Amino acid sequence: MDRGKIKESLPADLILEIFTRLPSKSVARFRTLSKHWASMLRSPDFTKLFLSRSSTRPRLLFAVERYGRTEWQFFSTLQPQNRYEKSSHVEFHTKFSGDISQYACSYASGLIYFPVVRIIDTDTIVICNPITGMYVGLPEVMKYSRSKGFLGFDPIDKQFKALDYDSILTLGSGELKWRIKDIHGPLYDRCPSTQGICINGVLYYLARTYLAETLSLIVRFAVSSEEFKFIDAACFDDHIEDPTGLRLVNYMGKLGVTNCDNVDAGGRRTVELCMWVLEDVEKHDWVKYVYTLPENEVLASCEFSVAGVTATGDIVLCMKYTCKPYYVFYFNPEKNTLQSVEIQGFGAELEAVETRGEVYGFVDYVEDLSVNDAKQFKSSISHVKTRCSCCNTLYPDNIGEGEEVDDGVKETSVKIKKEEEEKSIRE
Repeated sequence: MDRGKIKESLPADLILEIFTRLPSKSVARFRTLSKHWASMLRSPDFTKLFLSRSSTRPRLLFAVERYGRTEWQFFSTLQPQNRYEKSSHVEFHTKFSGDISQYACSYASGLIYFPVVRIIDTDTIVICNPITGMYVGLPEVMKYSRSKGFLGFDPIDKQFKALDYDSILTLGSGELKWRIKDIHGPLYDRCPSTQGICINGVLYYLARTYLAETLSLIVRFAVSSEEFKFIDAACFDDHIEDPTGLRLVNYMGKLGVTNCDNVDAGGRRTVELCMWVLEDVEKHDWVKYVYTLPENEVLASCEFSVAGVTATGDIVLCMKYTCKPYYVFYFNPEKNTLQSVEIQGFGAELEAVETRGEVYGFVDYVEDLSVNDAKQFKSSISHVKTRCSCCNTLYPDNIGEGEEVDDGVKETSVKIKKEEEEKSIRE
């Protein structure tokens, strides 16, 4: 039977429905088959349909940082669809080396902002798609000064913006250029170990202020209007000297801040979770909730961090370091239930104690083709080379077998090789 006739006999809407069930990487490959496929799979209708389907199967995204190698690896797995799931397998996406910033990375709507990535010998701000590995390097904010920035997303205009104190850069606006915004407010500085969060087009992050009456404040930046507001956060003054335990979360569309501690409950060790919710932005009204989690031997005996709150209201806690077995915990405050899910597939190297990595989790990740198609994004960040500060060696020293390298990466590799040969001759 002629395969062409079979293809023609399938209704177009059925073909599109089939493709909405594939990963975005597979869709990207099918686009290269012909102009017809490219046109169909790049259409606004398909992009919207793909996002709609992807939203029904949210994923938990893992960014794993390996110390000593300045290396990041990205994985994801489906979030549980019911209370009876006990295990899940991760899918590996991409990895890269060169992150040397002391400041935490920032996540917004499928993209991650790294304040400082060393590409060859140049420190560069990088925004990357952790699923596809596509990335873009941003110009420096200020000469001889490293970025401390965040990434925000406006869901109405589908617009990403990077924010570094009073400097703003709009992604996808042609020339990548920072603009200065006048800020009328108190002097403050970002807390290096805490991540910001973008909720419904508003970016929030924790800062230390130099005011006499309070040490802590929340900086609120509206991505669309670029309006700043400053929210009193004196309730976090006890944590501001060491804010590593604080995590900003999206709690049902409101800003939440969590902190966890191990406590003794009737002679047994358990976990106490505190969550402050910003109920009124204008009045700076915070409401504190305290939960004692159901007893769980694994959770009570390991280091963990809060990954976020799902759209269904589950507070997600991840073990802080990769290991075997590795668990993620879903706590539902309303039902007072705790579901533990074993995560498999990180690989022997990450599961070994000597070569483990620190895990950063992001909840409710959905694949969005409009994000993947950002025109200013280059080829895979896994092809980027960085120079080791200890031994001056470039790594990674090769590209994975069968991987394609774009012309820009090839030109860079040739240039590096030529410079090293010339240096060798001079010596």
